[in-house]
Amino acid sequence: MVIAERHKYILDQLKSAGYVSVAALSKSMNVTMVTVRKDLKILEDKGLLFRSHGSATPVAPYVMDKPVDEKQLVQVEQKRAIAQKAVDLLKEKEAIIIGSGTTVLAFAQAIPKDLSLTILTGAMNVSIALLDLHQAEIVQLGGVVRKSSSSVVGHFAETMINNFACSKLFISVDGIDAEFGLTTSNMMEAHLNSTMIRSVQKTIVLADSSKFGKKSFGKIANLEDVDIIISDKALSQHYVSLLEDKGIEVFLV
Repeated sequence: MVIAERHKYILDQLKSAGYVSVAALSKSMNVTMVTVRKDLKILEDKGLLFRSHGSATPVAPYVMDKPVDEKQLVQVEQKRAIAQKAVDLLKEKEAIIIGSGTTVLAFAQAIPKDLSLTILTGAMNVSIALLDLHQAEIVQLGGVVRKSSSSVVGHFAETMINNFACSKLFISVDGIDAEFGLTTSNMMEAHLNSTMIRSVQKTIVLADSSKFGKKSFGKIANLEDVDIIISDKALSQHYVSLLEDKGIEVFLV
């Protein structure tokens, strides 16, 4: 391939998969990885992609903190569909943890009112949404309040979580990166989420397709720590295959 053909091929792969790796491009185009890196730099300089270690994405991969009322206005229908699918995974009388974020808030709002559950959460808006669940016992974690996410974080919340063993964790994230894993914009929130993962048998991530190929400041966990991911049908087959290769069950709605 000449340089123009390589650049078109790279951009076509980004459009279809949402992510490309240097190693895969080197093999498919039959050129050295040095050549691929030079091509990616040229395309990045033109504003056509964003490079990271050994890969590239079509959009900026870094996510900044946004207030929850702003996040609620984004991907609304996708979040509702994801929430409804997550409800199907609930079982009567089990103990679960619900994290913070607008997608898990939609999940909390979708839980049937007559379902008997024990629910731990650090998100105050989630607790409020659960008040109409007549058969549910709600445990609100305590700690330092993060106003931007309407949730609590810190030592007291983590200590409380360490005293419980639950069956499932339903969690939202700000970014899912193929190499770096799950992230969120606040390091204390990330640490609390990591503690939650260690306290459950199964971790279920609720994330619309816009979260993939993104990363934020605080690392929560590796992809290998995740059991199930529920996303929307706009998620590329590249990411579906990558997740399934890691043993993650993927549901697209």
